[in-house]
Amino acid sequence: MSLTLADLKPGNRVRIINVDTADDAVVRLMSLGLIEGVELEFINSSLGGDPLELRLYGSAISMRREQARHFHVENTD
Repeated sequence: MSLTLADLKPGNRVRIINVDTADDAVVRLMSLGLIEGVELEFINSSLGGDPLELRLYGSAISMRREQARHFHVENTD
């Protein structure tokens, strides 16, 4: 089973292993540093489940769950 950023729970630490670039919004997120090989931590999601908050390079970024499904990851814990 392939794990994506949309599947994570608060506190999970993962590494991006593949990015599906079919969505233009995903390409824009890649310019923020969400690329293959990057390690990040899932912080939390809003009460409705969208958007998601992630920490990478010491900064927090938010993304929609729909875009998070394009980032395939593996656990680093």
